Amino acid sequence: MRRWRVAVPLAGVVLAAALWPLTHSLSELAREGSLGPGFWPQLALLGLAAACLAKAWEELRRRPRAVAGEGPEAISPRKLLVGIALLVAYATLAPVLGFPLTTAAFIVGFMALAGARSAGVLVASAAIGTVLLIYVFVKAVYLPLPKGDGPFETLTLTLYRVLRIF
Repeated sequence: MRRWRVAVPLAGVVLAAALWPLTHSLSELAREGSLGPGFWPQLALLGLAAACLAKAWEELRRRPRAVAGEGPEAISPRKLLVGIALLVAYATLAPVLGFPLTTAAFIVGFMALAGARSAGVLVASAAIGTVLLIYVFVKAVYLPLPKGDGPFETLTLTLYRVLRIF
């Protein structure tokens, strides 16, 4: 069993290495001095490889369990279903409510589901997380995010102006 716990993450490293050459043709499309479309897939593959290596290393260093019944805590089916519902709601509502409002609500919902209870922590995390994601996606990656419909579009554009995004 322990072999599988090391082999599976190492298979992730092999997968990342196998997919890496496919990203080279994307980098040829880049303009001089800018990130090309191949940068983000390469970054994701590096992240996959690093996470898989870390997991394999963790499993190699782990001591065998002394007690047979001792193991990780079981996943709550209710929490799993609520988490899936939050993801589906996010994807469904983002085009209507806009990225900022939907993202903030998603962060609050997911953190509450994970056990966070402090209103200050929830609000601060949602605000900081949403603003950081907006800057990363709009300013760094130049990705157009959903602005929402009607008054939600106005709200999103007002927030962008306040944040000096445009």
